[in-house]
Amino acid sequence: MKIKSKLSVAALALACAASAQAANEAATDAQHAVATPAARAPVKMRWEILRNELTAHGWRTKARLSVTPLRGQSLPAQGWSLYFNCMDGLVAGPLPGNLVLEQVVGGSLFRVRPAAGFKDLPAGRTLNIDYDYPNLVIKMARAPVGPYLVFDAAPEVAYAVNDFQQQLPTRPEQLQRPQGQHALVTTQDVYRRNARADVLPASALPPVFPTPLQLKAGAGRVQLARAPQVISGPGLQYETAFARALFARYLPHGDSSHAPLPLRLRIGAIDGQSSPEAYELSVNGDDGINITGNSAAGVARGLQSLHDLLPLPSAAAQIELPELDVIDAPRFAYRGFQLDVARNFQPKEVVFKTLDLMAAYKLNKLHFHITDDEGWRLEIAGLPELTSIGAVRGHSTREGVRLPPTYGSGPRADDPHGSGYYTRADYIEILRYAAARHIEVIPEIEMPGHARAAVKAMEARYHRMKAAGEQGADRYLLNDLDDRSVYRSPQEYTDHVINPGLESSYAFIEQVVAEVAALHREAGMPLKTMHMGGDELPHGAWEKSPVSRALMQKEKLAGTADLWDYFYNRVDGILRKHGMFASGWEELGARRSTQEGAQQLPNPRFTQRGFSLYVWNNTPGNEDFAYRLANAGYDIVLAPVTNLYLDMAANPNPEEPGVNWGAYVELETVFDFQPIGAALTEAGRRRIRGIEATLFSETIRDASRLDYLMMPRLLAVAERAWAPDPALSAASHRAAWSSFVNTLGQRVLPRLDLERGDVRYRIAPPGMVVEGGKVLVNHVLPGLTLRYTTDGSAPTVRSKPVTGPIAARGVIQAAAFDRTGRSGLVARIVNH
Repeated sequence: MKIKSKLSVAALALACAASAQAANEAATDAQHAVATPAARAPVKMRWEILRNELTAHGWRTKARLSVTPLRGQSLPAQGWSLYFNCMDGLVAGPLPGNLVLEQVVGGSLFRVRPAAGFKDLPAGRTLNIDYDYPNLVIKMARAPVGPYLVFDAAPEVAYAVNDFQQQLPTRPEQLQRPQGQHALVTTQDVYRRNARADVLPASALPPVFPTPLQLKAGAGRVQLARAPQVISGPGLQYETAFARALFARYLPHGDSSHAPLPLRLRIGAIDGQSSPEAYELSVNGDDGINITGNSAAGVARGLQSLHDLLPLPSAAAQIELPELDVIDAPRFAYRGFQLDVARNFQPKEVVFKTLDLMAAYKLNKLHFHITDDEGWRLEIAGLPELTSIGAVRGHSTREGVRLPPTYGSGPRADDPHGSGYYTRADYIEILRYAAARHIEVIPEIEMPGHARAAVKAMEARYHRMKAAGEQGADRYLLNDLDDRSVYRSPQEYTDHVINPGLESSYAFIEQVVAEVAALHREAGMPLKTMHMGGDELPHGAWEKSPVSRALMQKEKLAGTADLWDYFYNRVDGILRKHGMFASGWEELGARRSTQEGAQQLPNPRFTQRGFSLYVWNNTPGNEDFAYRLANAGYDIVLAPVTNLYLDMAANPNPEEPGVNWGAYVELETVFDFQPIGAALTEAGRRRIRGIEATLFSETIRDASRLDYLMMPRLLAVAERAWAPDPALSAASHRAAWSSFVNTLGQRVLPRLDLERGDVRYRIAPPGMVVEGGKVLVNHVLPGLTLRYTTDGSAPTVRSKPVTGPIAARGVIQAAAFDRTGRSGLVARIVNH
């Protein structure tokens, strides 16, 4: 419906009311109703931090949303609400100017609406909405996102605000922080940190990444004028296809006058190495190329090392390989990456790309975070509401239609990241793609907390079936409708917990586990384990649930800590029935405390169950909890927030994306992680299965942000998981760090640019200092091209390259560029 732009917003809303009502009536199935705006929002918006200040309540941030009606429009005195998402909460209540700020539902959705006394806002006039955060805002991740307008006359019609600007803080009052905390990183700081590494010649770099166990360089080089002849043994069809495709890309034509060099692939025992991923690679002018692996996975890892030996892509008619012998095996059997597609969905093509990157750098476990409060992303036979409701986010005032907008997904139910799921066929395709690359997919089904998508989907199922008089309405119900427990999760939810007192909760878990296991069997990847969540159950949950209290009385459980044990005892039984062991976050093996914030203690009840715990919490007071769990008998995957959470921002500077609730994680932070701590007993050391990088997706609205946060830090995870720790002395650490960053800057990332070109990894800003009247520039990744300007403009691919000290005066700006010409963040310094 088109409406003349001269109409006021109020008139526009009234004009939409009839069509909105008709649309609502036409939606015979509420689950499929889509909040589709008739027009864009007739306002523009701007957000900025006003100031950070120390108050009687501690440090707080005061911020401002500015709303301006567009030409020919006005904002009426009553009858509208401005919605938006904001992570980690706001101070709700009355605002200056006769406005009210409200949290709409538990979670991150807020709205501003006019109170009595608010006067209409004419076109061109700006309304400043000043509000407070309950604490200090450092990262832009906490700015409002996904704003939209709704008018009372048509409550199901939402208008996305497309003209919305977020202003980076630059003024002193905006950047004020507590002494010694969240200090801004200057370009001089960056220069000094970069200087911890030496610039190395290419000849000094290891030719294989990650650093191999043993490498013996030969004396000569082997020339290839055509693709080698691949000769492979049984069970290596994927590896054979990979080898042929690899050389077809590098030598697409070849010189048929030369006999092809043999490339032999086979499975056989590697002396002294028990890992199935161990391999031996030899390149010799007389005997050709030979790769032997303890299994097909070992052959695949050897082929990735052979790939590393190839020169960077060029138009050369022939290529050279160094003669060498490599015997290699991983340090850890578990080398993982957690991809969260629940908070913000990613299509299967992005998962394929992620699996390609993992395989290239010898990572072997995809921890697939497919459910959470904000989304259920996998089709489950028999439970269609999980995807028709639990996989859809968008505006609606009606219960049971869809999940609310979250993390900037906005009002539309067809937003590609707020909404979406994998069909059964999609999931099987992902599993088979991973299997071809010898990557195990471990799906995570979050419970009992972080389960709002499932809880609300099953509640809607219950109400629909009960209203229709159908039998079995409560068969899969997950929440006690009479529960009056008072709790709040770290993500601000108050209604997101699976109730252990309902037998239907276990029926639901059984159905989901059985269906997921069936999908894995159909894909040819039988499940060994499932990750069953377990993190961040808020204190207060279950305490006032009649069905939970009845169960506690029946089973003689002293409190909710015992109820937790009862729940996971049942969950473990379901998994064992399907031939699996239980995996989960560290809380699975922790004894729940009645006091919030108390130090966690290993739970003796489950130490003999074979649980595999993923330990994220190494924050103050819990630094050694992973080791205490291992010493107690639990198998451990190390995923510490302060080292391996890739959703954490690199530093406190406002322009760096990511969150900061746990730490700041630079490339060097990951590289310096030492998995084996002094607190481990000898038995505990054997319980450390490996390490995992975690990337939650609250701030990831597109694949380029995923790339930015993941890479190149994932390369440090790969190095730390495969290769031994670098020695602890300062000199040996400098040598190891120098080798690592030079290998990335000169070989690994240039190859990624030239072979793929679609990975928009973080290119850090250069470091800059003034010494002796000249500007010195360096970069954390030697090998990237540095360019600079002196006229105040941002550097481009046509700007002057940095070849030494810069003598120019005034404002010098510099940036690093990858092999595709893409630039990173710009650094700036003044040379007086």
